[in-house]
This record gives sequence, structure tokens and C-alpha cells, in this order.
Amino acid sequence: MSSTHRVYSYSAVLMGSPILLKLFSHDEKLASRVFRLIRQYEDLLTVNRAHSEVMNINHAAGQHAVVVSRPVYELIRCAKAASVLHDSAFNLAIGPLVKRWKIGFHGDRVPPAEEIAALLARTSPQEVILDDETGSVFLTRPGMEIDLGAIAKGYIADRVRDYLHKEGVTEGLINLGGNLQTLGAREGGWTVGVKKPFDLPEALVGTLQVENRSVVTSGTYERYFEQDGRRYHHILNPCTGYPLDNELDSVTIVSPDSLDGDIWTTLIFGMGVERGCAALRARPDIEAIFVTRAKEVILSSMNHFRFTLCDEDYRLTDNIV
Repeated sequence: MSSTHRVYSYSAVLMGSPILLKLFSHDEKLASRVFRLIRQYEDLLTVNRAHSEVMNINHAAGQHAVVVSRPVYELIRCAKAASVLHDSAFNLAIGPLVKRWKIGFHGDRVPPAEEIAALLARTSPQEVILDDETGSVFLTRPGMEIDLGAIAKGYIADRVRDYLHKEGVTEGLINLGGNLQTLGAREGGWTVGVKKPFDLPEALVGTLQVENRSVVTSGTYERYFEQDGRRYHHILNPCTGYPLDNELDSVTIVSPDSLDGDIWTTLIFGMGVERGCAALRARPDIEAIFVTRAKEVILSSMNHFRFTLCDEDYRLTDNIV
């Protein structure tokens, strides 16, 4: 991006992450309204505090349905649809397992196998009962918990994009702690880095240039711990209750909507490279960048971005399907 175009940056800490807004004009009042909007959605969706609409649902598990606001209901309905797909790695009801593993938090250790088996019984997405007419959500078993952490940031990033469009902003960028949503571009697009797994924060495998696209990455290096010489990361397999174990270190999704980015990073991570590339052939609007343990970078396609490899330890490979 040309240095002749000044970019104004505004930041805040929300949802437990640093939030960054970039605009081409100085407008602190607009930035303040954007951050206030993010806080409003965080209040609805979080499970990291005692009271929110999502926590109201969890507290009523096995007892009664809870009527929620339309945005929360629609997001839960979207999350359930992704969760009930055949062999899906996405599961909105995985909350009990996430809480027990504590990955990335104090006290994270491998739970006993019998505890994982017991918690798995409380994670069936089919037992999240939705009523479109009343806008209510019912978790049929006591101890069930829905967790929208894997999808909330994407949803909020899209709402911020829509709000900026409404305010007449045609060029900008919002980074919600890893969920990037870009608006327009100047002279080549926004440059976004793909992190090198298990390295310094500034170390990059490559960069991509995008405009009017979301970029979302899910990686095993983001939150993990080591026990008895083995690494355990935060991306859990909803079928086994243990971290997913395949050839991948990270998946980056480039898509028009950040919500799709959130969903598809998890879906594709569970599929692996070959099945993931095959699945994306039916979705030309969504593209993936795979970073493998074998130090390959594989692109499902490259119609909506340009990718530049930055690390000579990695090898760039075309779509294998």
C-alpha cells in the first residue's frame, strides 16, 4: 500500500483480544462507535462471564428453553447447521470438553479417558433444540454447554463491516484478534501475513494480498501445552474428545464473510488437505491456504488473493486434487 495514503489506526482490548481498526480518515468518534458495537455483541455471545444470553441457555440446560434475541438465535442456528454436517469437526455443543481441557489456561492437562468419555455424551449438537417461531434454544441434557467462541468473532467482524458500509466507509480493515475483514483497497490490496507455526510472532510463512475479503487462520500453535513429550492443541475432535491429529499445522480461509471463515477453518482442519480441497471445489467463493507439518504450503485455489512465499524452509504446492 502506498505511503502517500495515510492509514489511521485505532485499538482496544475486547473479547480478551487486541482489536484493531484501520481507516483512511481520522475519525475517533466512528472508531468509538465501532468498539461500542463490538462490546454489545460480546455481551450477548460470551461464555467468559456469568451473564450473557449464551450463558442463560447453558444455565438452563436440561430444564427449559430460553428465548434469546434474534441475532443470537440466528448465529446459534448457523452454528448448529455446521455442527450436524456429516463428520463435521465443528460442534457448537463442545463447551464441556473445552472447559475441561483448559488449553491455553492455567491447569491445562490431559483429562482422564473416563472423564472425556463422560463429557462426550453431553456434546451432541442434535440435542440443541431450536424453535424458529419463539426464537428459543433448549439444551436437552443437564451439563450441556454451547460455546460460540469458534464463530463469534467472525460474526462480529461481519457486523462491523456492515456498519462501516452504512457509515459510508469504503476502505478499511478490522482485526478482531485474528479475524481480519477488509473493505476495499488501495494500490494492490491489504497485505496479510500467514504466521510460521511455533516460531516468533513476527515470523511469516508468507503473505497474501486481498480486498473485500475476510482472512481467518486456525492453527495448532495458537494455544497448546506439552505433557510427557507430546503436544496437545486447542482444536478438538468432537468425535473423540481429543485434539485433532492430522498433517496440518494451520489452515487459513479467504472468504467474503468472516463468519464463513470461522466455520470453514474448523471444517477444513478436520478434513485435512485432500478432502478439504475437494470440498472447496463446490465453493469457489471460499479458498484455503494449508500449512503442513511437512513444511508445505498448499493453496486450494488463488482466484481472490495473491500469495507470496516468505520462508525458504517451506515449499509452495498447487492444489493436489
